Amino acid sequence: MTTQKTPVKASTARRAGPRFPIVGIGASAGGLEAFTQLLSHLPADTGMGFVLVQHLAPAHPSALVHLLSATTPMPVHEARHRQRVLPNHIYVITPNTCLRIARGVLVLETRDATPGVARTIDIFLESLARDRQERAIGIVLSGNASDGTIGLEAIKAQGGITLAQDDSAAFRSMPHSAVAAGCVDLVLAPKEIAEELARIASHPYVAHERPVATPPVSESAKTPADPSETQDLGAIYVLVRKHSDVDFSLYKSVTIERRISRRMALHGMTQTADYARLLRGNVPELERLTADMLIGVTRFFRDPEVFEALKQTVFPALFASGRKDPLRIWVPACSTGQEAYSLAMAVTEFSEQAGGTARALQIFATDLSASRIDTARAGLYPEGLAQEVGSERLRRFFVEEEGGYRIRKDLRGQIVFARHNLLSDPPFARMNLISCRNVLIYLEPTIQKPLLTTLHYALKPEGFLLLGTSESMGAAAELFQTLDKKRKIYTKKTSVGSRLVLPAITQRRLASGPPAQRPPPGRTRHPGSMPNARPIGSRSSALRRLAC
Repeated sequence: MTTQKTPVKASTARRAGPRFPIVGIGASAGGLEAFTQLLSHLPADTGMGFVLVQHLAPAHPSALVHLLSATTPMPVHEARHRQRVLPNHIYVITPNTCLRIARGVLVLETRDATPGVARTIDIFLESLARDRQERAIGIVLSGNASDGTIGLEAIKAQGGITLAQDDSAAFRSMPHSAVAAGCVDLVLAPKEIAEELARIASHPYVAHERPVATPPVSESAKTPADPSETQDLGAIYVLVRKHSDVDFSLYKSVTIERRISRRMALHGMTQTADYARLLRGNVPELERLTADMLIGVTRFFRDPEVFEALKQTVFPALFASGRKDPLRIWVPACSTGQEAYSLAMAVTEFSEQAGGTARALQIFATDLSASRIDTARAGLYPEGLAQEVGSERLRRFFVEEEGGYRIRKDLRGQIVFARHNLLSDPPFARMNLISCRNVLIYLEPTIQKPLLTTLHYALKPEGFLLLGTSESMGAAAELFQTLDKKRKIYTKKTSVGSRLVLPAITQRRLASGPPAQRPPPGRTRHPGSMPNARPIGSRSSALRRLAC
C-alpha cells in the first residue's frame, strides 16, 4: 500500500544514486507517537531513505501507513519484497514479516514463529549496517525490552551514526538498553532527532561525497594536495596518542580518518582544523574519538562454522591423552568479551562430549579499551543474544537478570580480562591457542608481519593461531603452517625460531609530533604476565548530548 502524493522536489537529488543515506528507525510500544513526532518535524527533501520497523501483532492488519501519511509530505509505502528504497520516501514494515536490505533493495521474509524476544529491529539494522556502512543511520525509539541494541552496535561499528530517544519515550527499555551498551551517539527527543537528521543530511560524511577528513589526492602525484589538511590530521593523531598511549598511525589511515570524519559530522564540522581545536584539552571528546578508532565488531559465535572447525581439528589435539597442564588461550582485541566467552563455551562442550579427563582452562582476553574490558568482565548482555547463542547455551551458560543475561560465574572465572596494547606491550606466552580475528585488517601492511612474529613467539610449540576469515598470513607465511585455509586456522612452525617483536617500537612515527614514548624500564612487564588495567578516560556528558 502506498499513499499517493505530489512528488517532492528534492534539493538533494544529487544523492539519488546507489549510495545515498538510509535511516532505519525501530520502535515498539509507544512507537506510533514517537514516529509521528519525528516525521512531522522532518524536512521532505533530506535526500535520505527511511525504513520504519515497528513491532506489530502478526495476525492483525497495520494502519501505520495511513496514520503516518498524515504527518509528512513524503510518500509512505508498505514495504514489499524486492522493492528498491528511494530517497525522500518512507517504507513501513508489514505484520508477520522480517525485513532486511541488500544493495538498497528490501528483502521480506515471513517472521519466524519461534517464541521469544522479537529481534525484527536488530535484524534490519544489522543488514543496513552491511549495506550502507557510514551512510547507515540507526534510530531506536520507544519500546520495551532491548531490540535494536545489537543493530545500533553494528551500525556504529561500520562507521554509521546512531541515535536513541530520550526520556520522552513512553516506554524507555529499548532506548535505555542501547544507551547502556555504549552504542548511541545522540540521545534526543523525536523532534530534535528530526532536526539532527536534517543537519546531518547535508554533511559531506553522509552525503555522496569524499569523507571530509581524507586529504584530497592528486591523481598525478598521488600525494596529499593540501599540506594544512595533513598537518591538522597529524595533530589529531598526536592528541589521541598522548591521551590514550595508542599510536593510530600504525592503523590503516583510510579507516581511522573515516572515524575522525564521523565525529566531525556529529559536531557539524567540515574543517579538520576546527575539530583539532575542539580536541585540545577536551577529555570526553578524546575518549569518544579513541573509542571510535578502536573498532569493536563482535558477537557470540561469530562465523559459527569456525567454532565447528575448532571442535573438529584443534580441540582434539589440545585434549590429547596425557595432557594435564592448563589449556591456555589468548584473545587479543577481545572488545566486549563475546569471542572469549564463546571459546570458553565451545571448549566446555567439547570436553564433555569427548568424555576424557577434564583439562583446566585459562583464557586471557585483552583489549585497548578499558570501558570494553569492564563490559566484558561484567558479562551482562542484552536479551537479543538469545538468537546468537541458542536456547540450550542460554539455559546452560547464562543467568537471566534485569536488563539481559549474565554469563554464569563459573564460566567467567575461567577468563581474565585486562587492558593491553597488542602492538607495544609484551605478549602473553606459552599459549596453546590464540584467537586474533579481524585485527590485521585494520593495521598497515608494514605492521602485520611484526605482529604475526609476536604471536608466533607467544605460542607453545605446535600451538594454533586463528585469524579472521578476511585475513591471511601474507609476508609471515614462513612462520605458520596452514591447517584450514577456508577458516584461517594455522599451526606454529617449530622449525622457525621464535623472537619477540613489538611492532610499535620499531615502526614509523608521525612527523608532526614526537614519537610515542616507550614504557620506562621500571614498568616493563615480562611476557606472559598480566598487565594492570588502566582507564583510558572518564565518561561525561558533552556538547549536544553526545552519549559516547
